[in-house]
Amino acid sequence: MLHGSLLASDHSPERIGMRRFRWLRWALLALWLGAASVSQATPSEQENKVITALIERVGRMKTMKFMRNGDEHSSTEAAEHMQAKYAYFKEKIVTAEDFIERCATRSELTGRPYTVKLADGQEHEANAFLRRELRAVRQEMR
Repeated sequence: MLHGSLLASDHSPERIGMRRFRWLRWALLALWLGAASVSQATPSEQENKVITALIERVGRMKTMKFMRNGDEHSSTEAAEHMQAKYAYFKEKIVTAEDFIERCATRSELTGRPYTVKLADGQEHEANAFLRRELRAVRQEMR
Protein backbone atom coordinates (compact mmCIF):
# COMPACT_ATOMS: atom_id res chain seq x y z
CA MET A 1 0.00 0.00 0.00
CA LEU A 2 2.89 2.32 0.73
CA HIS A 3 4.11 1.79 -2.80
CA GLY A 4 0.70 2.83 -4.19
CA SER A 5 0.60 5.98 -2.11
CA LEU A 6 4.05 7.03 -3.39
CA LEU A 7 2.86 6.68 -6.95
CA ALA A 8 -0.22 8.72 -6.21
CA SER A 9 1.88 11.50 -4.68
CA ASP A 10 4.10 11.62 -7.84
CA HIS A 11 1.03 12.75 -9.76
CA SER A 12 -0.16 15.31 -7.26
CA PRO A 13 -0.79 18.79 -8.63
CA GLU A 14 2.08 20.16 -6.56
CA ARG A 15 4.58 17.66 -8.01
CA ILE A 16 3.40 18.22 -11.57
CA GLY A 17 3.63 21.98 -11.08
CA MET A 18 7.18 21.70 -9.70
CA ARG A 19 8.28 19.53 -12.65
CA ARG A 20 6.82 22.03 -15.11
CA PHE A 21 8.48 24.89 -13.26
CA ARG A 22 11.88 23.13 -13.36
CA TRP A 23 11.46 22.34 -17.04
CA LEU A 24 10.48 25.94 -17.82
CA ARG A 25 13.41 27.28 -15.81
CA TRP A 26 15.87 25.08 -17.75
CA ALA A 27 14.26 25.96 -21.08
CA LEU A 28 14.53 29.68 -20.33
CA LEU A 29 18.14 29.30 -19.24
CA ALA A 30 19.00 27.44 -22.46
CA LEU A 31 17.22 30.08 -24.53
CA TRP A 32 19.03 32.90 -22.74
CA LEU A 33 22.43 31.23 -23.16
CA GLY A 34 21.72 30.62 -26.85
CA ALA A 35 20.72 34.23 -27.39
CA ALA A 36 23.80 35.46 -25.55
CA SER A 37 26.09 33.39 -27.73
CA VAL A 38 24.43 34.62 -30.94
CA SER A 39 24.57 38.27 -29.89
CA GLN A 40 28.30 37.95 -29.33
CA ALA A 41 29.01 36.30 -32.69
CA THR A 42 32.21 37.46 -34.31
CA PRO A 43 34.40 35.91 -36.98
CA SER A 44 37.13 33.54 -35.92
CA GLU A 45 40.70 34.72 -36.34
CA GLN A 46 40.95 32.74 -39.59
CA GLU A 47 37.67 34.14 -40.99
CA ASN A 48 38.78 37.64 -40.03
CA LYS A 49 41.96 37.10 -42.08
CA VAL A 50 39.89 35.89 -45.04
CA ILE A 51 37.56 38.91 -44.83
CA THR A 52 40.50 41.29 -44.55
CA ALA A 53 42.19 39.63 -47.54
CA LEU A 54 38.98 39.96 -49.58
CA ILE A 55 38.69 43.67 -48.76
CA GLU A 56 42.35 44.20 -49.66
CA ARG A 57 41.86 42.28 -52.91
CA VAL A 58 38.98 44.59 -53.85
CA GLY A 59 41.12 47.61 -53.04
CA ARG A 60 43.80 46.42 -55.49
CA MET A 61 41.38 46.04 -58.44
CA LYS A 62 42.20 49.42 -59.97
CA THR A 63 40.21 48.87 -63.19
CA MET A 64 37.03 47.93 -61.34
CA LYS A 65 34.27 50.40 -60.44
CA PHE A 66 31.94 49.73 -57.56
CA MET A 67 28.39 50.96 -58.19
CA ARG A 68 26.55 52.00 -55.06
CA ASN A 69 23.14 53.73 -55.19
CA GLY A 70 23.76 54.78 -58.79
CA ASP A 71 27.15 56.34 -58.04
CA GLU A 72 30.47 55.03 -59.30
CA HIS A 73 33.27 54.45 -56.77
CA SER A 74 36.89 53.41 -57.18
CA SER A 75 38.15 50.12 -55.85
CA THR A 76 39.90 51.99 -53.03
CA GLU A 77 36.65 53.72 -52.05
CA ALA A 78 34.80 50.41 -52.27
CA ALA A 79 37.33 48.74 -49.97
CA GLU A 80 37.11 51.62 -47.49
CA HIS A 81 33.31 51.41 -47.52
CA MET A 82 33.40 47.63 -46.96
CA GLN A 83 35.89 48.05 -44.13
CA ALA A 84 33.69 50.65 -42.43
CA LYS A 85 30.59 48.44 -42.72
CA TYR A 86 32.59 45.45 -41.47
CA ALA A 87 33.68 47.41 -38.40
CA TYR A 88 30.07 48.42 -37.76
CA PHE A 89 28.51 44.95 -38.25
CA LYS A 90 31.40 42.78 -37.01
CA GLU A 91 29.49 41.42 -34.00
CA LYS A 92 26.80 40.08 -36.35
CA ILE A 93 29.25 38.39 -38.73
CA VAL A 94 30.68 34.89 -38.33
CA THR A 95 31.83 33.95 -41.84
CA ALA A 96 33.17 35.69 -44.92
CA GLU A 97 29.88 34.81 -46.60
CA ASP A 98 28.06 36.67 -43.81
CA PHE A 99 30.35 39.63 -44.47
CA ILE A 100 29.48 39.66 -48.17
CA GLU A 101 25.76 39.40 -47.45
CA ARG A 102 25.75 42.01 -44.67
CA CYS A 103 28.37 44.50 -45.86
CA ALA A 104 28.89 44.23 -49.60
CA THR A 105 25.63 43.24 -51.28
CA ARG A 106 23.20 46.14 -50.95
CA SER A 107 22.73 49.57 -49.47
CA GLU A 108 21.46 49.65 -45.92
CA LEU A 109 19.73 52.95 -46.68
CA THR A 110 17.98 52.21 -49.97
CA GLY A 111 18.11 48.41 -50.20
CA ARG A 112 19.43 48.72 -53.76
CA PRO A 113 21.93 46.01 -54.71
CA TYR A 114 25.55 46.96 -55.29
CA THR A 115 27.07 46.14 -58.64
CA VAL A 116 30.61 45.93 -59.96
CA LYS A 117 31.64 47.32 -63.33
CA LEU A 118 34.73 45.62 -64.76
CA ALA A 119 37.27 47.08 -67.19
CA ASP A 120 35.43 45.49 -70.15
CA GLY A 121 32.28 47.42 -69.18
CA GLN A 122 30.35 44.39 -67.98
CA GLU A 123 28.36 44.92 -64.82
CA HIS A 124 27.86 42.13 -62.27
CA GLU A 125 25.96 41.91 -59.01
CA ALA A 126 28.44 42.54 -56.22
CA ASN A 127 27.25 39.50 -54.26
CA ALA A 128 28.07 37.00 -57.02
CA PHE A 129 31.28 38.81 -57.95
CA LEU A 130 32.55 38.87 -54.36
CA ARG A 131 31.68 35.21 -53.79
CA ARG A 132 33.87 34.33 -56.80
CA GLU A 133 36.64 36.51 -55.40
CA LEU A 134 36.19 34.87 -52.00
CA ARG A 135 36.78 31.45 -53.54
CA ALA A 136 40.01 32.79 -55.05
CA VAL A 137 41.09 34.25 -51.69
CA ARG A 138 40.42 30.96 -49.90
CA GLN A 139 42.37 29.10 -52.59
CA GLU A 140 45.35 31.46 -52.20
CA MET A 141 45.32 31.07 -48.42
CA ARG A 142 45.66 27.28 -48.53
